[in-house]
Amino acid sequence: MTAPALVALAHGSKDPRSAATVHALCDRVRSLRPDLRVEPAFLDHARPSPSTVFGRLVKAGYDEIVVVPLLLTSAFHARVDVPGVIAAATDKHPGLRIRVSDVLGDDVLLDVLDRRLRASLKQARATEIDALVLAAAGSSDPLANASVARLARLWGVRHHLPAIAAFASAAPPATGEAVRDFRRQGRRHVAVGSYFIAPGFLPERAEELAVEAGAIAVAEPLGADPEVAWLVLTRYTVAAVELVPLPA
Repeated sequence: MTAPALVALAHGSKDPRSAATVHALCDRVRSLRPDLRVEPAFLDHARPSPSTVFGRLVKAGYDEIVVVPLLLTSAFHARVDVPGVIAAATDKHPGLRIRVSDVLGDDVLLDVLDRRLRASLKQARATEIDALVLAAAGSSDPLANASVARLARLWGVRHHLPAIAAFASAAPPATGEAVRDFRRQGRRHVAVGSYFIAPGFLPERAEELAVEAGAIAVAEPLGADPEVAWLVLTRYTVAAVELVPLPA
């Protein structure tokens, strides 16, 4: 029996580095599970579209697909855009069974944040930290922002440092504001983690604001880290079980 195909569904960006990161992440997932058909797709700004990918998979004989949203919170894109894409696909392809996994936001990503932060500190030749800022996209959904704030607190507890979430859009504080607030408290060695999957306008803007405010280092996005790939596979596996028919 052929395993359901895995569609890694990203938001998409006009920045070509974003699509390149998603393709690299899919390559890493394929290396972990060579038996799986793994396809990237983008909601906007990049190709291929979900419609194109679903059509390609149906033509190849797949009638079961697991969509793993490459999103870090259950905000608008996860709650509205992704279900809309799935509804359009099942209308267009009767008999196609699709399950959508949970988003990727998870405490296990703290290890990835740490690795990215250590790399940025090494590049900046910084040896001391006295506060952390976790930069994320931001949402009009307070629950989505609260999930990032929770992760920031856990990150701070892990390192015995004060930590706060900051957002590139839709919610305060902005990354620069968060860094300045810590510096007003006398904390001169503020480092910033990047809670984004891939490079693009928002993480770049968050970095610019942080550096202007005096951050000593700003980490790269999570990217195609092996832990992110394993998390994609974990989300896929849980959702794929839902496609298994129960005995009568």
